[in-house]
Amino acid sequence: MKNVLFVASECTPFIKTGGLADVIGSLPQALKENERIEVRVILPLYDEIPLEWRNQMEFHMSFNVPLGWRNSEASIYTLKYNNIIYYFVSNTYYFTRKGVYGYYDDGERFLFFSRAVIEALTHLDFKPDVLHAHDWQAGMAVALAKILQPITDMKTVMTIHNIKYQGLMPIEIFEDFFDLSREHISGFEWNGMLNCLKSGLFHADKITTVSPSYGEEIKNPYYGEELHPFLLERSADLIGVLNGIDTKEYNPQTDSSIAVNYRSSRAKKKENKMMIQKKLGLPIAAGKPLYIIITRLVEQKGLHLVQHILDDFLHEDVQFIILGTGDAEFETFFAEAANCHPKKLVTLLAFDEGLARQLYASADFFVMPSKFEPCGLAQLIALQYKTVPIVRETGGLKDTVLPFNEITGEGNGFSFTNYNADDLLATLRYSLRIYHDSLQWSVLAKNVNKSQFSWQDSAREYANIYEQLMPINV
Repeated sequence: MKNVLFVASECTPFIKTGGLADVIGSLPQALKENERIEVRVILPLYDEIPLEWRNQMEFHMSFNVPLGWRNSEASIYTLKYNNIIYYFVSNTYYFTRKGVYGYYDDGERFLFFSRAVIEALTHLDFKPDVLHAHDWQAGMAVALAKILQPITDMKTVMTIHNIKYQGLMPIEIFEDFFDLSREHISGFEWNGMLNCLKSGLFHADKITTVSPSYGEEIKNPYYGEELHPFLLERSADLIGVLNGIDTKEYNPQTDSSIAVNYRSSRAKKKENKMMIQKKLGLPIAAGKPLYIIITRLVEQKGLHLVQHILDDFLHEDVQFIILGTGDAEFETFFAEAANCHPKKLVTLLAFDEGLARQLYASADFFVMPSKFEPCGLAQLIALQYKTVPIVRETGGLKDTVLPFNEITGEGNGFSFTNYNADDLLATLRYSLRIYHDSLQWSVLAKNVNKSQFSWQDSAREYANIYEQLMPINV
């Protein structure tokens, strides 16, 4: 039996701001099926964690956490959920705040969290063989684990979920917050800044990211966010492991949020479509193709492309629904577009998990033309609800959506390569043609029905990585 400790800043069902929480909530559950690995998870104890969870936590211990000349206190609380033990690091100053991120001292907050994790290792009744850190908020834990060595021979894995976010701080922080000699500063510094993500990547034994294509992309300047030279140097240790989704949680056969449950029935999807059309005030027409976008309204998601072609595409006999919140530029544009096309476009500037699932269950097509996408979970959820994805070929979108080929009958969606609005429009129109070709649409639908992206395959790959680091004795 080998012990693995996940270090992360969020995790469903306790606290979530994005896809990272879904990964940390699901991957340990899949890994626990491997009887040779025990996984536990350590997180900050945010004030935002609901009382229903906080009331179940048990106090474990308190200890001092040194940050340079400062000494702050941390307390550890534990909770067992679905046979996984979770540790929560409590500190009134750093984590008793509204929200999770967005504070001027976020770097300091997660430096404290990382140092608290390292201090906790000498007190816990669980001695990790592998410390597996996720994204920049946990990067310093990898660096400090290697330098301070709280557990002899403990190996480390650093996973990049989105390289755009790196946790940058002034280099002077090193002198102020670390009781380390300056010989270590090169492992933390990048381009004149203290870089939390780079510190983890520099010190980790293995580096992973959330799809094979993204693992290749971040080694070049366009996607690498200035870390590409370093990642090229560590290519031998960089592995892309495709994320999955919780197929029990996202299951149209059992989902209580949707009006009509189904396995793969197109007729039942049409029943859901007519109900959502009625609910949102669109003309009720089961045969009219329905396109949806469910996303954060930000540039990364390819929304500038959508802006350029939306009016043209809405001249076709289609319906479109957009659900999400984000930048004012996109919120204003899509709200005004809905006013101009009231019978064809609905814009919902909100996020509602139940409504999102109703849209997945109702739609014929899910549109996700991202500028970059490390993995993407939304296209996997769409496939799970038998909705055809339309994506740009980048990162995990490229790895999970195979473009439909009329000649070979292969493919589970539609895709385009260049970040170009005309290419998106051409792809949308092509999808519309296939929709109205009953024979080709039937072939495509069967391919979508066969698409499966559970966590089991990912868990096996991570188990292999852990075994490479520390061979598991059978």
